[in-house]
Amino acid sequence: MSDRKKLFDEISALSTEQRNKNSMNIDNATVSEIIRIINEEDKTVPLAVEKELPYIENAVEIIVHSLKNGGRLLYFGAGTSGRLGVVDASECPPTFGTPFGMIEGFIAGGREAMFRAQEGAEDKEENGAIDVIKVKVNRKDVVCGIAASRRTPYVVGAIKMAQKLGAKTLYITCTPRNSFNIDKVDIAICVDVGPEVIMGSTRMKSGTAQKLVLNMLTTASMVRLGKVYENMMIDLQMTNKKLEERSKRIVMTITGVTYEEAEKYLLKSKGHVKTALVMIIAKVGLREAKLRLKKSDGFVRKAIWNE
Repeated sequence: MSDRKKLFDEISALSTEQRNKNSMNIDNATVSEIIRIINEEDKTVPLAVEKELPYIENAVEIIVHSLKNGGRLLYFGAGTSGRLGVVDASECPPTFGTPFGMIEGFIAGGREAMFRAQEGAEDKEENGAIDVIKVKVNRKDVVCGIAASRRTPYVVGAIKMAQKLGAKTLYITCTPRNSFNIDKVDIAICVDVGPEVIMGSTRMKSGTAQKLVLNMLTTASMVRLGKVYENMMIDLQMTNKKLEERSKRIVMTITGVTYEEAEKYLLKSKGHVKTALVMIIAKVGLREAKLRLKKSDGFVRKAIWNE
């Protein structure tokens, strides 16, 4: 069998490449009918994600352990999957105050592929392996492959090389678990979304599913790292006017101080919301607040009560 025929058969067998019986007549539908078909199919995605919650939980535990011990979370994907990884990683520093480089996303074809499709870039395993080597993946890191089809060569190559280098490996895909055949992945998250509304258009339900999983991975990890108090982001970086005002509002909401007082304490803490909160609630100075946060491993509740 030729390589092309083998690839054809492999793609043809994917669940996301099957025809969706609920959208067979979408080309003859009104706009109202089209968007209702899409909406009905989208409703199935969270339920598919729900079935994978135990695996997502295990993945979070691996990520938290890695980040606590000097490791990184690194996403590797192509096309929509790659873009989603880059977006999720890029939003962590302003949202949770993570250092740049702790969570990163890589896409087949490089930065240009974020804005313009570089379809051929995903076809070689060695491209993924090279990118893994370039960022010096090591045993402390977690490498997460993202590929709706689970077969994308760039992603498979990245995972294989990460395994050789001793990193923990995760894989997010949108095909059934019984079809997942990539050896030795520590955790596979297989969100079976079924056939897309438009056959093979994995930017749709598959993309939505991957986004939901990525939200869970990083948000749950950040909560477990002490970057959330109650349900508010308290380790955000005041890098623009919106985030400056959000920081003040968070301090005001948690402590009950006035706008002016929140501004004053944020100035004292050099824009560090956690420190400002401990100073206000525990009624301590800057130095003591910092010491308490260090002792509590960054958890504000523990720092306030000096546990």
